[in-house]
Amino acid sequence: PYEIHSHPSLKNEIILANTYHLALRPGTDLIAEYGGLHNFMNWKGNILTDSGGFQMVSLCKLAQVTEEGVTFENPFEQDDNDEKEEDYQKKKKKSRMLLRPEDSIHHQNNIGSDIIMALDDVISSVEVNTERFEIA
Repeated sequence: PYEIHSHPSLKNEIILANTYHLALRPGTDLIAEYGGLHNFMNWKGNILTDSGGFQMVSLCKLAQVTEEGVTFENPFEQDDNDEKEEDYQKKKKKSRMLLRPEDSIHHQNNIGSDIIMALDDVISSVEVNTERFEIA
């Protein structure tokens, strides 16, 4: 039986893989150990990877942008109201991911992407902070 993504009638020649989400889970080192995403998914077509920049907009409440890159809080971790504040802060610090342009390229190489996108400073088109636009 054919998998839906590889059925010949769809004539898929390329798929988009999300660098940020793959770096977060399962991790691009693991994907590289399996010979890249092509082997991991048994995908014979091309793979285009984004840079992770879109998450700077879609996860802006979880992201802090600096000159070095963007630091994301893990969106999959839930706040636990029963935890002591100091324990929560330690856990929160451990659950951050810094994504710099060179990290994005590294992750995309681990994925085995055929078409790689560079990480740039992406902001929402409805952002009202003009200083933020100038920085980007």
